[in-house]
Amino acid sequence: MSKRSMRKRVPKPGSKSEAFPLLNPNAAGIDLGSQSHFVSVPEDRDQRPVQQFGCYTTALHEMAAWLKGCGIETIAMEATGVYWVPVFEVLEDHGFEVLLVDARQVKNLSGRKTDIVDAQWIRHLHSYGLLRAAFRPKAETCEMRAYWRQRSSLVESASRQIQLMQKALEQMNVQLHKAVSDITGKTGIGIIRAIVQGERDPQILARMRDGRLKSSREELVQALTGHYREEHVFALTQALEGYDFMHRQIEGCDRVLQTCMKRLGGNRSSTATTKKSRRKNQPYFDLHAEQVRIAGVDLTRVPGIETLTAQAVLTEVGVDVSSFPTEGQFASWATICPNNRITGGKVRSRRTRHSTHRLAAALRVAAQSLSRSKSALGIYYRRKRARLGPQKAITATAHKLARIIYRMLKYGEEYVEQGLRTWEEQTRQHSIKTLTRLAKDLGYELVSQQTGEILPALPSPQQC
Repeated sequence: MSKRSMRKRVPKPGSKSEAFPLLNPNAAGIDLGSQSHFVSVPEDRDQRPVQQFGCYTTALHEMAAWLKGCGIETIAMEATGVYWVPVFEVLEDHGFEVLLVDARQVKNLSGRKTDIVDAQWIRHLHSYGLLRAAFRPKAETCEMRAYWRQRSSLVESASRQIQLMQKALEQMNVQLHKAVSDITGKTGIGIIRAIVQGERDPQILARMRDGRLKSSREELVQALTGHYREEHVFALTQALEGYDFMHRQIEGCDRVLQTCMKRLGGNRSSTATTKKSRRKNQPYFDLHAEQVRIAGVDLTRVPGIETLTAQAVLTEVGVDVSSFPTEGQFASWATICPNNRITGGKVRSRRTRHSTHRLAAALRVAAQSLSRSKSALGIYYRRKRARLGPQKAITATAHKLARIIYRMLKYGEEYVEQGLRTWEEQTRQHSIKTLTRLAKDLGYELVSQQTGEILPALPSPQQC
């Protein structure tokens, strides 16, 4: 047999040369593409066990009908871009068990890279249970996630318009951003709207100064003195219109998101209070109350977890964390735990896996916000930062936040803050135990200066 034919040959399921038991005899594999999809079924199901289907919806329904006729029950496919989304949803609607697998699990051997062989290889691995499905939340959570991700993209587009407004002001030498901390605040956006409407007098523009602004009126007048050239004012006008348009889109997205969240069942009635004022980029409805109703616990009670961070948790994971048996597996899925690479019995690297996980990014931001917190988590972050540096401290604290969130969602228990005094007392007791054990090993005794009492010696770890 030639080497070329040996490369193309895929072992038949059930052959005597196979060492693995056949776990999924009614399995199929799909190699996805932008123009067409190749589907592989067992060779005894059809005269043409590998067929090519187009990417149109009619072709996807034809694919599902053909798989039904071949007696297929479970299907594996590789997560390729966004091409898998319509295929996954159509096949799932037809009642198939669809596994979306990581590309690293189905990496083919060199010399066997064709679309047909890839489909056969995916089906072959799935037949013997060698593929593990990627986590995908429930359908209602996926719907909420789609709205929230759309909203996040709109917020990013609005921030881009803010940069364009600041650029136009800079070109006019209007140093508004040096007099106010936020050009889209009450003072800043009022002045920008007045400039767009034709006002150029710095004295009149400075009258729009809010009383809470730290900069004086004279400083604001100097910052607003510039050359208002028409081309720069035109760019400022268009950026302001784009900013207003994006916020109208965000408001419309919030209405749909609110309707979607109301359809989700809740574990208890909402007891959260509605905030009187709305901050910039905050939703146009009481998102916190909906989160408490859906999750059954208040995630924002955890230090560092704000409403937007809690929403990232609920949209990326949902309220059902049963897919992760342990909190360690949950943190590993979120890529915020050490990735121990062991070779020859030694750990060669503990570097966290590189990932663009949205949940990991949200938890890292929450961990970084604890730098000045007086809570137990704040103390934990600062101690880690002193020992490991800021980057590793952020990852370690994000890991701890993920474990706390997992317990709250799984067991439905509210978070109880440990407190600064409790943490200091526990640290003090731990230091006393360590010193007492060390004194005993050296043949000494530890005496309290306040009471003169000899502290009892504790057994060393070797004696336990």
